[in-house]
Amino acid sequence: MNAHDYPPYPGYDVLAKRDTPSWDDATRRVIDARMSTPNAARFLGPAQWRTLVALCECVIAQPQHGTPAAQDAHGPARVSVAALVDGKLFDNRGDGYRDSRLPPLREAWSIGLAALDVESQREAHAPFADLDAARRHALIERMQRGELHSRAWQGMPCDVFFAKRALHDICAAFYSHPAAWSAIGFGGPANPRGYVRLVADRRDPWEGIEAIDESDAAQAAARRGNDHVR
Repeated sequence: MNAHDYPPYPGYDVLAKRDTPSWDDATRRVIDARMSTPNAARFLGPAQWRTLVALCECVIAQPQHGTPAAQDAHGPARVSVAALVDGKLFDNRGDGYRDSRLPPLREAWSIGLAALDVESQREAHAPFADLDAARRHALIERMQRGELHSRAWQGMPCDVFFAKRALHDICAAFYSHPAAWSAIGFGGPANPRGYVRLVADRRDPWEGIEAIDESDAAQAAARRGNDHVR
């Protein structure tokens, strides 16, 4: 095994403090809604949904054979990132601001996903979702560099869409989920309790302990740390 076989915060589960004083009812409702988001499109059409799923897989690398995080807390968990992004579109939940070069949220995503498929068909004669990983990434890199100019973009700069809309929404969706918090050792919301130990190299009892090496001792210490969640 190599270092990647060991999670940095083994045994840590931020949901262990769900029913503790760390969270209040409002926090629980918000987190429960994220975890119960159905892994299906509610706003996008079938073709756009497939493109979004493929795009999310390129931007956020997750275990290929994990289980949906909302359904199973055991083993590698996969966050349904596309479903969270689609949920944002379904609710038309904007950020309160946007780059002036982009149309509103729903329109930007509809144009961007359709245009990505047009570019894929032009270059590879297949939808974006049907490309292999190398071709997907190559096309995304061209989008990032602003090199895609099909009329399907309707004047929307592809690089601005990628940086200000796609990356923003996809990464925000992933890191809003408890499975991502557990993976990076983040204690999640602390409402109403808050955090107490703010000095460097100190942690509150409910925070994850990082395994700094692959030794059995480090792994055991990290697991013991999770046992003291209050």
